[in-house]
Amino acid sequence: MVAEPAEGAPTARGAEASLRKVDWWGFPALAKERDAKNYRPKALDDRLRRERTRTEARLLVDARRLGVRTPLLYDIDLPRHRLILEELPGATLKEMLEDSHLAPDQLTAAVRAFGVTLGRLHAGGISHGDLTSSNVLFPEGPAGPPAFLDLSMGSRSPGLEELGIDLHLAEGDLRALHAKAEGLIRAFHDGYAEGNPDGVKAVRQRAKEIRGRMRYV
Repeated sequence: MVAEPAEGAPTARGAEASLRKVDWWGFPALAKERDAKNYRPKALDDRLRRERTRTEARLLVDARRLGVRTPLLYDIDLPRHRLILEELPGATLKEMLEDSHLAPDQLTAAVRAFGVTLGRLHAGGISHGDLTSSNVLFPEGPAGPPAFLDLSMGSRSPGLEELGIDLHLAEGDLRALHAKAEGLIRAFHDGYAEGNPDGVKAVRQRAKEIRGRMRYV
């Protein structure tokens, strides 16, 4: 018999899924369920939600094998398009960038660690796909390694464009959320080069090209 999690109140709702706190065999967890889209034919909608649920589960596991922290996957229920995930503590990168009380050297170290982790993910052949600062969490505080959340839009065999988009999104968030972004971006790039030494030049060049294209959109 499959255990049903003890349900709590909804905690968040995004474009693709809703999250709610649950108790999973005594562990605090999050149930992530992909919402139905009524504008799509039901058969297509079910297939897309099932594929994206399966993809996210695989990427969470594959990322951990690369040494990239992600929430533990406790359970997957494909017919219900649901994952049960470890609930990690800590502040997101967005919260840290907006925290005026965080020491500058602590923030710089955290952003560099973010770069190392993203580089490691890319070097291992995985893109994130939705790399906002809200999807980067520091469970052990700014001195610890980051954890990546929500890999549902990622890829296990990304092309250079997908890697460049990850980098472009990360750089854009840093610029948007901090007054001294350029120093943080340098620290981020230093970390990325450490995590992905063989691919850093090509990925940074593609991110630059993407940024140039976006100016004319």
